[in-house]
Amino acid sequence: MHDHIVRATAPGLRAFAAVTTNLTDEARRRHNCYPVAAAALGRTMTAALLLATNLKAEESITIRIAGDGPLGEIVADASARGTVRGYVKKPQIDLPLREGKLDVGRAVGAGNIFVTRFTGLKQPFTGSSPLVSGEIAEDVTNYLLTSEQTPSSVALGVLVGTDYTVQAAGGFLVQALPGAADEVIDKLERNLASLKPVSHLISSGYGAADILEKVFAGFSINLYEPKKVTFHCPCSRERVDRLLISLGEQELTDMIGEGRAELVCHFCSEKYHFNRQELENILQRIKQGAT
Repeated sequence: MHDHIVRATAPGLRAFAAVTTNLTDEARRRHNCYPVAAAALGRTMTAALLLATNLKAEESITIRIAGDGPLGEIVADASARGTVRGYVKKPQIDLPLREGKLDVGRAVGAGNIFVTRFTGLKQPFTGSSPLVSGEIAEDVTNYLLTSEQTPSSVALGVLVGTDYTVQAAGGFLVQALPGAADEVIDKLERNLASLKPVSHLISSGYGAADILEKVFAGFSINLYEPKKVTFHCPCSRERVDRLLISLGEQELTDMIGEGRAELVCHFCSEKYHFNRQELENILQRIKQGAT
């Protein structure tokens, strides 16, 4: 199944659901994540994609989970175009299971969630709230309520196999629109209480539209066309070249003394190598620009 996201509406409600198995496994592979790190990163990237779906074409969003657990910081960037990238500071963390499940809450720990929206304005907007469980979905739900005053329900899941590969990943976000009737909310809550974990639904073959039909069972529902979502990092050798220029003459001179340089992108772990001659050429360009 291709990774995708679908939007749906029902009277007084709107929702988004995503299947993110492939992109989560790509992030897991790129960062060499152990299972609990893969689960935490996959949940965060899925949440970022769900929140970005409401943005305009060139807008984007960043979720940063700053907990005091062994994973350290988790960051995910997502765009309205359906691209996402992310990393976890310490991906090779191994913890015992808790009640047969990956202990993401303990791995994340206590701290705060920060959500930054890049909407084309001069200054991006950043909101934050305390982490309530470290399980990501509950933390995003709490953030939307306390920081953005939007009553929501978020479900996120990542199923990791014994070979460490991601078998299923995805999630959904459902929100009550202003003026939603109490009976609508009650009916929705009953539906949500009866749902199986989202990773189990996806591993059973459910697509995003199938999940939304479960969420909105008994409602008159409007489903919109699915949109492809992918792991994508815009880093490139040209961007790294410009980064090296920004370091200045002394830093470049030190690198030349070492004979080479290796730069690694935080978000995708892509490695960029520069030999002595390439570094000397960059230094020469800096000197020429200064004269």
